[in-house]
Amino acid sequence: MKDKMNLENKVVVITGAGAGLGRIYALEFAKRGAKIVVNDLGGQRDGLGESKTPSESVVAEIKALGAEAISNYDNVATKEGGENIIKTAVDTFGRIDILINNAGILRDKSFTKMEKDNWDAVLDVHLNGAYNVTKPAFEIMKENDFGRIIMTTSAAGLYGNFGQTNYSSAKLGLVGFMNTLKIEGLKYNINVNTIAPIAASRLTEDILPQEMLDKMKPDFIAPLVLYLASENCKETGQIFNAGMGFYNRAAVVTGPSIQIGEDGNPPSAEEIMGNMDKISDIEGGKEFIDLNAAIFDLLSPKTD
Repeated sequence: MKDKMNLENKVVVITGAGAGLGRIYALEFAKRGAKIVVNDLGGQRDGLGESKTPSESVVAEIKALGAEAISNYDNVATKEGGENIIKTAVDTFGRIDILINNAGILRDKSFTKMEKDNWDAVLDVHLNGAYNVTKPAFEIMKENDFGRIIMTTSAAGLYGNFGQTNYSSAKLGLVGFMNTLKIEGLKYNINVNTIAPIAASRLTEDILPQEMLDKMKPDFIAPLVLYLASENCKETGQIFNAGMGFYNRAAVVTGPSIQIGEDGNPPSAEEIMGNMDKISDIEGGKEFIDLNAAIFDLLSPKTD
């Protein structure tokens, strides 16, 4: 392969890096000469509790490779925590180049049993947590005219999963976050992409059968993350599924519009009902770079 990704001396912040996917990311970046901030609150799967051990263990592994790393134990769910995570990178290594929003918790319940605190806790870590860390990082990346930001969504957010209304909402919210951030980052060479990993972790360890977990090594996700974090990456605003050595892109696709009724007069509900097959048809569907492009296309209906 003629092009080799150079991550030497890049400063990488990885949230939730004390185990699972985050740990593998941290080790793989370190092997390529990057400097790592290993953030992990050290809580349980539901977000409760704290421990310095997970982060410190990964930092020890990185240093054993001869690379540089520092622990951070702040909670992404708070504004102060997010700011301090990025401050740790700047104070220790002088800047931040790459941010991987990986921290996550689960509090699954069917919707009618979903208490407000379980709803809030999951959104606070996944969606608000990404905001809390990304905002101070983005400001520094703008000044440096370079940045790579990776969000972590889920098939549950893209397609839905029983008992995970809180998690699904947060995970799809991250796609919306990316969709606008990619636009605001364009002129500053800040690329923002999203991965939907299928991998064994503490969030999936008692949900999936063991024989499947054995095949779902986090190691299969890391190569995609490394590429998206590199200067070689030209993609921005994209969603990628990854797992067990398989990769593809997911996208929001909009079908061709059709005009119903006469100009200036709204159609009747019965006319809508009679045209639902055409309205629902996504054959020849398109992706759009932003809201304006989507609206323009809606107002330019196809002609039969």
